[in-house]
Amino acid sequence: MKKMFVVVLAVMGLAGMAMAQIGASPSTDVLGAHLNYGRGCAACHAPHSGAYGNGAAKTADTSSGNFALWGQDTGSLYGKTIVTGQLLPEGGGPPASFTEVLPASMNSSAPDVSGLITCLSCHDGNWAQGAMMKNAVYETLPPTYGTYNTIPTLLGNNGAGQVGDYLNDHPVGLNATVSCGGQYNWDCTETNGTIIMNGPNSSKFVTNYGFFVQLSAYNNTAVVTCTSCHNQHVMNVVKVTQGTNTGLASGYYSTMFFIRAPYNPASTTPNSNQTAQFCRQCHGGEANESNNGTAVTTF
Repeated sequence: MKKMFVVVLAVMGLAGMAMAQIGASPSTDVLGAHLNYGRGCAACHAPHSGAYGNGAAKTADTSSGNFALWGQDTGSLYGKTIVTGQLLPEGGGPPASFTEVLPASMNSSAPDVSGLITCLSCHDGNWAQGAMMKNAVYETLPPTYGTYNTIPTLLGNNGAGQVGDYLNDHPVGLNATVSCGGQYNWDCTETNGTIIMNGPNSSKFVTNYGFFVQLSAYNNTAVVTCTSCHNQHVMNVVKVTQGTNTGLASGYYSTMFFIRAPYNPASTTPNSNQTAQFCRQCHGGEANESNNGTAVTTF
C-alpha cells in the first residue's frame, strides 16, 4: 500500500509540474515586435501592389507582392550570396560554412523564399537597409524579453563594423541540411526531406519534449530556414496540442523571440532545461536520451 501511495504521489507531482506551464497568458499582443508601431499585418502583407503599395519599394521589382502579398522590398537581396555559421566537421579539420545563394525572384518555389528572403527583407542590415528594422526593439515588450534597451536584430551587420558577416549566425539555407544517424544526429528516419522521429531515442525525446521545428524539404533533403525555428506571427506564447509531435500536456506555454516551441531562458526554475530541449530537436547527439540520461523536460 505504501509503495502504491509513493507511486501515485510521484505521478501527481509530475502532473503538477506539467500543469504549471499551462495557461501562459501574455498581456501584450501576441504579434509582439511585429506589430511594427501598430501597423500590424499590413507592415509585411500589403493588400495591394506589394512593396509599392506599402511605400517600401527601393528597387525595381516586377514580382513585388506576388508572394503572400509581401509588402517589403526584396529586390536588393535577389541573387546575393550569404555564408552562415562556421561549424567544426564531425571528423575534424577546418570549420565548415554554409553558402546560400538567395532566390532570383519571389516567384521561385524553393523554400528559401518564404523561409529566408522574406525575413531578410526586414532583418538584413547589409543589402536591405531600406527596411524598417533599425537594430533596435521599439515595441513595448514583456519585461522578460531582454535586459537592454537595444537588442541586436539585424543580420549581416551586427553593429561591430562587421558588415555582411553572417558567419556568426546559425546556418540557414538550402545547404543547411538536417540528417539522421551518426554520432551527432538522431536515430530518426528521413523520407523525401521529412524527418520522422521514430527511433528508440528520438521517439522518447518527442515524448519528453516534442518536435516543433518546421524543416523544409528541398531536393529530398530537410533544410533549415529562419521559419524552421521562428513563428513570425506569435512572439511570446505557443499553443501545444498533445499528439504525435509531443508528449507535453496540451495548453499554452511561454516562449520568447518568436520561437515556435516552449522556450523560456528567463524561467525561474533553477534546473529548467526547456531552452536546451529546443536546440536538441535537431542536435540529437547532445540530448539526454542519446546519452543514457533519464532527465525529461523541466520548465
